[in-house]
Amino acid sequence: MVVDVGGVGYEVQVPDALAAQFSPGDACVLFTRQVVREDSLTLYGFDSVYARRLFDLLLSVTGCGPRIGLALLGQVGEETVTAAIVNEDARSLTRATGVGNKLAERIVLELREKVQLESLTQRATGATARRRGPDEELIDALMNLGYRRSEAESAAAQAGEGEESDRLRRALQILRR
Repeated sequence: MVVDVGGVGYEVQVPDALAAQFSPGDACVLFTRQVVREDSLTLYGFDSVYARRLFDLLLSVTGCGPRIGLALLGQVGEETVTAAIVNEDARSLTRATGVGNKLAERIVLELREKVQLESLTQRATGATARRRGPDEELIDALMNLGYRRSEAESAAAQAGEGEESDRLRRALQILRR
């Protein structure tokens, strides 16, 4: 996808399932990860912080690069990947392009405990996020962009009401002053 941010277009690699959800001109919020290689600098985008974290965990496995990580998340789905790792079902992971039996077994072996911890943490923070509401989501988004919590809280309070994307835009304008 090419994402327009303030008039600048960024090419962002996203899982196939996520790309299918958008049409040209649609507004979107992506959680990105920048991967720097010797010969490239690439942005990868996800629809949730958990999907981005799962991608990061997949990249920590030897033999699992960004292309395979995106294939797993886009073709198999983050819930299925998580369940397959936790339940030691390597065969489910082989449905993704580029994932053979050995790699699938290595992913399960290396990530089982980490994913179990992440899943528990995700459920706990998900429940908290539902209780906290849109202000905390806006604060989290601003903190992910590098702002301190106190700055993010102040900007969120001043951003007013409305859609999340509008509130984020107003908060960023406030922080730029």
